[in-house]
Amino acid sequence: MSDGCEKAHDARSCDGALAHAFGFLGKRWNGVLLSVLISGPASFTELRRAVVGISDSVLSERLSELTKAGLVQRSVEEGPPVSVAYQLTPSGQGLLPALNELSNWARENMPSTS
Repeated sequence: MSDGCEKAHDARSCDGALAHAFGFLGKRWNGVLLSVLISGPASFTELRRAVVGISDSVLSERLSELTKAGLVQRSVEEGPPVSVAYQLTPSGQGLLPALNELSNWARENMPSTS
């Protein structure tokens, strides 16, 4: 599997770790879901409402991927009624400075699509 970097023949080269991070975080909805969870735990329904255009099946798949990657934790509160919440792990919270900077950069440098 390629990490998006080709072997360089000069001093310039691609940072494999950065390519891996963008490959995962750049997957549709992953970064957006993490940014929604910055404000605290959220239920599946709250996440679905916050991320306009995501289907239930894709939301479920992305939450599973983020959980498996150790960025999101799934918590189940026994009921009744049973409730499930998703929140950032310490590793996920470690992304906050980078996500905030990326958001600031996008606001200042990318044209709005609205």
